[in-house]
Amino acid sequence: MDKLSLLVIPGSVRQGSLNCTLARAAMRIAEAQGAATRLLDLRALELPLYDGDIEAKQGVPAGAVELIEAIMQADAVLVVTPEYNGFPTPLVINAFDWLSRAPAAASRPAGLQATANKPLGLLSASPGALGGLRAMNYLRQYFQMAFGMLAHPRQFALSRANEAFDAEGKLKDDKARQQVEAVVQSLLQLAGAVKTKA
Repeated sequence: MDKLSLLVIPGSVRQGSLNCTLARAAMRIAEAQGAATRLLDLRALELPLYDGDIEAKQGVPAGAVELIEAIMQADAVLVVTPEYNGFPTPLVINAFDWLSRAPAAASRPAGLQATANKPLGLLSASPGALGGLRAMNYLRQYFQMAFGMLAHPRQFALSRANEAFDAEGKLKDDKARQQVEAVVQSLLQLAGAVKTKA
């Protein structure tokens, strides 16, 4: 089988983002397990806040198409997000709301066709005691019900994330690292099984 490809999407890309740090740690783990990885910066897609009037006048922005193409090229998607007031970040929700509006084109399927049956893994990080768990649980429902993605049941919320990494961005706690490894490994196994059946 060809090398599996993993698309990693942080839900926060601000400077010093703990979730970007966790995303990169997960990428190193995936690469050690033989996968090819890509980090997608949702902010770089320059998507406006979803507005039906914008869609009617200008169509779906190019950034949404870029997101669709990145998902199509990947065997699995790993979303790594904090929570804002107990909910997923607007950066994630807005990007996928735009994706859901994209119709099929000659060279690609519609947005919702691109996400259907795509293996999905979830991680979160927060300085708080719950580690972003509430947002991750909302996202599980969102991605499964609205986008038809295959969300793996194994997930991990990294609590006290502001104390969790060393100067190189590696997880200091062995148990936390093992949890992230388990999520990544399980996701890649699911992706491999889906790819074999395709």
